Amino acid sequence: MKRFAVPEISEGVYWVGIKDWNRRIFDALIPLPQGTTYNAYLVKGKEKTVLIDTVNPGFEKELGEKISQVTDLADLDYVVMNHAEPDHAGSISYIMKVSKGASLLTSEKGAKMAQLYHKIPEKRIRIVADKDIIELGGKTLQFIKAPWLHWPETMFTYLVDNKILFSCDFFGSHTASGFYDEDVEELIPFAKRYFGEIMMPFRSMGKKALEKVKELEIDIIAPSHGPIHKKPERILAAYRKWTAGETREKVIIVYVSMWNSVQAMTKTIIEILVSEGIEVNLYDLCTADIGDIARDLVDSRAIVLGTPTVLGGMHPLAIYGAYLVKVLRPPLKYGVVLSSYGWGGGAIRQAQEILGPTKIELVGTLDINGPPSTDDHKKIIEIGRQLSEKIRLSTK
Repeated sequence: MKRFAVPEISEGVYWVGIKDWNRRIFDALIPLPQGTTYNAYLVKGKEKTVLIDTVNPGFEKELGEKISQVTDLADLDYVVMNHAEPDHAGSISYIMKVSKGASLLTSEKGAKMAQLYHKIPEKRIRIVADKDIIELGGKTLQFIKAPWLHWPETMFTYLVDNKILFSCDFFGSHTASGFYDEDVEELIPFAKRYFGEIMMPFRSMGKKALEKVKELEIDIIAPSHGPIHKKPERILAAYRKWTAGETREKVIIVYVSMWNSVQAMTKTIIEILVSEGIEVNLYDLCTADIGDIARDLVDSRAIVLGTPTVLGGMHPLAIYGAYLVKVLRPPLKYGVVLSSYGWGGGAIRQAQEILGPTKIELVGTLDINGPPSTDDHKKIIEIGRQLSEKIRLSTK
């Protein structure tokens, strides 16, 4: 009895991955409102069979059963590890214990990680270099180095005959809904959110990867998370913009307000920005989904950070927000910091320290004692106008 759905996505290529509908957090950081998938792919040639990536720990047996619906699990010849992180490689040890004759194909750095994290014996690892090929019998695999997308060992695998790019985390999205790109109406927002969370700090490496695959004939992009792209140009076009750091006339506002003073300040700057024709997205850090913030950071040209002073510094949630900006390295050009204090300031100084290493130009800061006065609102309006002018005059 065939218990599981094992779709054949192309001739001799099967999806044997897992839909994790109930997972709600990733890396103890990223919310997953629609769960995620761990995509693994079985490729059957006339002579050799290969498994491309595995699945998250806890789903090993289901992966094995899915493979067994297509071929004898013990007869695998190769297992490809494009990336060593457990959501992709966590079942390698289980698979290779059953498939005793299988070799692990991975990059040089991946080989070290496979030994360290997954306890794969060195003698069972075959290192593949950039542009190396493996013949399966009527099917040819080519390997493409893609370091820092988003770990140093990452590579892509290209199935030449079927024109499929197995891109690991690149071009992925966190959603368990749908199977192909055409099945998910909101795919680009999900992909953009994923890019902001995972790939945005590595935009320069992403651009290099896009250049490397530009000459390939690609009919299908098969990532390790989310839907498979049957119309690859749609996601390729989006990634070209995102890796280039293209921005819009758009401001993201993230704030915390303990007694409504900072909230009143943000309302004033929102009104002036909107009146100047600037797109605005607002997030209260007490309730915001970090994934949504990451998504809007991908193409925002400016940020407004609002925070009260707490014990001589920023509110802890505002520190978190500022630190996310620092580590995610969005293509922001301009910033504003608004703050209110009760008996002593300090939040502005700390914000400047955190954002200092970034390339964000602070257009204005305002630190007030208590609720904003009429004069304070006038100052915020002026800062908003200056920010609007900077945004409009910027090239991207």
